[in-house]
Amino acid sequence: MASGYSSNALQAIAGTGAVPEPPAKLKLYSFWRSSCSQRVRIALNLKGLEYEYKPVNLLANEQKDPEFEGLNPIKYVPALVDGDTVIADSFAILLYLEDMYPQHPLLPQDPQKRALNIQIASIVGSSIQPLQNYPVFNFIKDKLDSNEAVKWTQHHINRGFTALEKMLKGCDTTYATGNEIQLLQSIRSKFYTFTLPKFLQQSPFRKTKSALSEN
Repeated sequence: MASGYSSNALQAIAGTGAVPEPPAKLKLYSFWRSSCSQRVRIALNLKGLEYEYKPVNLLANEQKDPEFEGLNPIKYVPALVDGDTVIADSFAILLYLEDMYPQHPLLPQDPQKRALNIQIASIVGSSIQPLQNYPVFNFIKDKLDSNEAVKWTQHHINRGFTALEKMLKGCDTTYATGNEIQLLQSIRSKFYTFTLPKFLQQSPFRKTKSALSEN
């Protein structure tokens, strides 16, 4: 597990003989139903990192509290605090964790597989998830009805997963681009809560769902 100290700090401590204070525990501001928060929790658990869970109840509009707005002006979860560093976007948090805490890498070394992971993460974050988030879902529900909102959500998730399936065609490792859970599995995990039987019966979707249920 990474120590949390920079190399310069460790050298300075060694030169003085001082006993270092333990690094501050990571803090994750999160909402349990947030898929963006879930992907960060998965990454933290996979990397074996201890963190303090700071709940932000979106249903009670706690994201609008001045304390949280000071961390993330756009008022979305998750937000990660690592000492004096604050990161308030799930994709940015995952990349930060990958750089700072290299144990259990989320990105493969192979440049092509690495690019595929980032490409899929970007598609989920920009072309699938925004079209079925709560603000969009509630807007359609209010303008039409809840059935139409569900149809809208299922349409766009099916469309996105169909594209991902084509992109992953021919991948023969346990989890698409490797034999360990990587970035693309953690970032798309929440979509398994929807009824998508044709994807859940196929590899690598089925294997990913089973593995992530353990984290």
